[in-house]
Amino acid sequence: METVKSRSEEAESKDARAQDHPSRSLIIGKLFGQDLLNIALLIGLAVWIANPVLLPAEFVHDPDIWWHLADARILTTTHHFIRVEPFSFAVAGQPWIDPEWLSELPYWAGYSLLGLRGVHLAALLGLCANLCFVYFRSSWRSRHQQAALWTSVLAFFLMTGNSGARTIVMAYLALNAEMAILEAAERGRKWPLWLLPPVFCVWINLHGSWIFGLAYLGLYIGCGLVKLHQGSFEQEAFSSVDRKRLFLVFLGCIAFLLVNPYGWQLVWNPFDMQFHQKIVLSLTDEWKPLSLGSSTGVAALAVIGAMLVTNFVSPRKWKLYELAFLVSAWYFAFAHQRFTYLACIVTMPWLASDLARSFYGAPSHKTIPPINAAFAAIILGAVVYFFPSELVIEKGLKDGLPLQTISGIQPSWRTFADYSLGGMMAFESKPDFVDSRNDTFEHHGILQQYLEIENLQKTYALLDSNHIDHVLTSSSSAVAFALERSHDWQSVSREGSYEFFARTADSVKK
Repeated sequence: METVKSRSEEAESKDARAQDHPSRSLIIGKLFGQDLLNIALLIGLAVWIANPVLLPAEFVHDPDIWWHLADARILTTTHHFIRVEPFSFAVAGQPWIDPEWLSELPYWAGYSLLGLRGVHLAALLGLCANLCFVYFRSSWRSRHQQAALWTSVLAFFLMTGNSGARTIVMAYLALNAEMAILEAAERGRKWPLWLLPPVFCVWINLHGSWIFGLAYLGLYIGCGLVKLHQGSFEQEAFSSVDRKRLFLVFLGCIAFLLVNPYGWQLVWNPFDMQFHQKIVLSLTDEWKPLSLGSSTGVAALAVIGAMLVTNFVSPRKWKLYELAFLVSAWYFAFAHQRFTYLACIVTMPWLASDLARSFYGAPSHKTIPPINAAFAAIILGAVVYFFPSELVIEKGLKDGLPLQTISGIQPSWRTFADYSLGGMMAFESKPDFVDSRNDTFEHHGILQQYLEIENLQKTYALLDSNHIDHVLTSSSSAVAFALERSHDWQSVSREGSYEFFARTADSVKK
């Protein structure tokens, strides 16, 4: 009797193990499937080709990152949000808000923990997170991992036009999240729509690009009010329940924008740039139209060409909001080259779907988890091994910036420094005349004065009226040429491509 019972129990345990085996295989297949290998390949691509990694010191030459770090240092040490100009003697005491305070914190955390390598790591993680987001959205939409991979490779080249240690990179994660939520709603999952107000609550504290997200949500709702069955368009109008839900979500997003430390001032910030910062928009390279001869321009043409070809080979039905998203995103990208990043986040999953429909057959789910895991481990190991050292990044920084000269500047001096050095001046707690924050300087006419000094228009008069006693500028600049020929100024030192001037004793007495 006991023998029969034991045999029965043994058979049941074998059946249980047999039933468990497929589930374990399924879990292993999910964890170490094609997605893992594709993500590792994309991260490897980012490490080897992305500008901040191929040229380790390139991103730290961006003047913005240094005043961002200085902002975050003030917030984390004083535990108070900045409300008054903290760096420039030219606008000292004037009100100023920090519109990107939340996206500055990851870079400051990286710097606090790992120094320059930490800033580098934060920039790389931001780029890779957006890249992986685009990959998974493309994979879900196309249901084809290979199409998603090649689409994401194209997306990478569009992202590099505005990547690096930039606060907007963190904000693009919010845009990716919004697009993923709208795509889930299109697949019939409506409840994630209620996550949009919290997304905007975070987004407004990251960057002013939230305004694009709100515009896209408005476009999605507006286009969905129309029933359209004509030609290439095929869509049903939202039901009354969906309309009410979306209107409530939209109002919730607007309400949650006010959940920030500066209230309506932070909401007004992107409008202020559009209406009151014309000099910045006209002079900054990234606000200029996209150059089709650049690598980013070529990638943009490749994406648009691929969309046209795939829809010629195998046309699909469009929804009105899809066309509105597509046209607006690429309009922004061609009007201002910095928005190629935005365009790829908005449109690339559609390209993946088009590629899968036109050129790929049914997706193959055959995969060998051990090989995927091994290749992924090798790629990620190479990423860690070749990650630049602190010395390499620091050497590149020293080669490009006059750090020794800046460290010797006294806090009591009124130093006119080159625009590209303003961020480092702020980080080193040296009072500056102007830096790349732009908004406050354009509002008070300081940016216009800076340009007049640089272009030798009333240079001496403006230096005198602003009580400037030292000038740090490129040795090949027009300002350096003028000061070298003035009896009131003398060259004190040179460091790299920069020259440092001080007023002569006779000039000071005058």
